[in-house]
Amino acid sequence: MRRYLFLYFTITLPAFLISISHVHAQTDSLKRSPQDLVNALHTAFGEHHARAVHTKGIFFEGTFTPSGEAATITTAKHLQKEPSKIIVRFSDFTGIPDIPDNAGPANPRGMAIKFIMKDGSTSDIVGHSFNGFPTANSDQFRDLLLSIAHSGAGASKPTALDSFLSTHPLAKRFLTTQKLPVSYATVNYFGVNAFKFTNSKNSACFVRYQFVPEREELLTSAQYEKEDVNYLIDEIQKRIASKPVVFKMYAEIATSDDNINDPSIAWPGSRRKVYLGKLTITKLADNSVVADKALFFIPNNVPAGIEPADPMINFRSAAYPISVKERQQ
Repeated sequence: MRRYLFLYFTITLPAFLISISHVHAQTDSLKRSPQDLVNALHTAFGEHHARAVHTKGIFFEGTFTPSGEAATITTAKHLQKEPSKIIVRFSDFTGIPDIPDNAGPANPRGMAIKFIMKDGSTSDIVGHSFNGFPTANSDQFRDLLLSIAHSGAGASKPTALDSFLSTHPLAKRFLTTQKLPVSYATVNYFGVNAFKFTNSKNSACFVRYQFVPEREELLTSAQYEKEDVNYLIDEIQKRIASKPVVFKMYAEIATSDDNINDPSIAWPGSRRKVYLGKLTITKLADNSVVADKALFFIPNNVPAGIEPADPMINFRSAAYPISVKERQQ
């Protein structure tokens, strides 16, 4: 499978990079461009030829097995009956390549999934371990990143970050209330952007993804600080070498009361959830520099039956190719 995946991404990457201009055309309503956002990430976390955010991570392979329930809400082929191969990347937050796993800014953790169907087509999901995004839109996220960049050691008080958080309480909540996982495998992950699902009867609903582990296990702050700088990277390899890691995948269904355009606002926990299937992660994938450069996850890479709803999806999907292109240099 590793040889197949390498060949697949080697063939598809050039065509993907050519499509960047088309994706940019979908993001005209914001004041700041996807390039501005990538520049802000580099300003906050440093210049390097690696992923601009969630830089430190590790790849695994596995299988997605649909539950059969998805047909009630979408015709998306990878969610119907046939199992799909998957590549899963667990990661730490920030764009710092060597960030310690036990550092505060390493939260939230990331989980990106690429579904590879029998016909060779793919679909991607990009999520993290916090139910919500720090800001309502990408312009505000850029402002947050720049405030972080200008609030380092020696910055006068109140810092730029202090000022930003004083007017953006959800960003403060995002930065100060993260869960501290025992393992990448023992924390919930959320797709914070809403998608439109359409079924065979042309009936539509809006959803956000959730991924639930077999068991949630967390650390106290004191335990977390004592962990090794690579404790999550090391632990997940040992865990999966011993037995598969399993997540249940759900679609959280919005009601008319829910805002589908603002990822900073979590929907109420009482919302109906449709069980889409099971992710079974079974072995370490190729984690070479070449493989890392070739593998990318694009939020709006979806099949028929799924459409981006939250405007941030297309903006993120325009920013990611810029980072992918930089990694090839």
